[in-house]
Amino acid sequence: MTRKYVDCRDTPSVSGCTLAMSGEEEELAQAAARHAVDVHGHADDEQLRAMTREGLRDAPVADTAPGAFIQLIEFRTDRIDEVEALAREWAEEIGADRTARWGVTTSDRDRAGTYIEMVEFPSYEAAMANSANPATSKFAERLQKLCEGEPRFLNLDVHATMAF
Repeated sequence: MTRKYVDCRDTPSVSGCTLAMSGEEEELAQAAARHAVDVHGHADDEQLRAMTREGLRDAPVADTAPGAFIQLIEFRTDRIDEVEALAREWAEEIGADRTARWGVTTSDRDRAGTYIEMVEFPSYEAAMANSANPATSKFAERLQKLCEGEPRFLNLDVHATMAF
């Protein structure tokens, strides 16, 4: 079963809570509801439990192994907040059809306005299925409008991994 996660930072609150939790769906829903009651002062009722379940997301998997595929996307923009919002929209739209397992967006310290996004897939074939999805095509088209010039793609097969 896919692990789920919930992150208080995804829901605006006056407390500024930064707690994130992950686990199997039922135990996580119960723990998140208890947290919402104990820390955020919500009433423990069916509405809270339903909202908590709606907020659960598939936990990112960071167990890259040989045979996996990583795509690096280098792009320039002065509108990174819009790019990040667009990425969240894409994730919501593609939903369960998403084959990307995890992604990280980084900024280049030496080149202001330059970003590199790393996205991991279980295989090249999974990456191509993701690319063929209409939600991804729409995302790419909208991303281009937020960037200066063409994004640069590097397509990388994972040969070895090391834990540090």
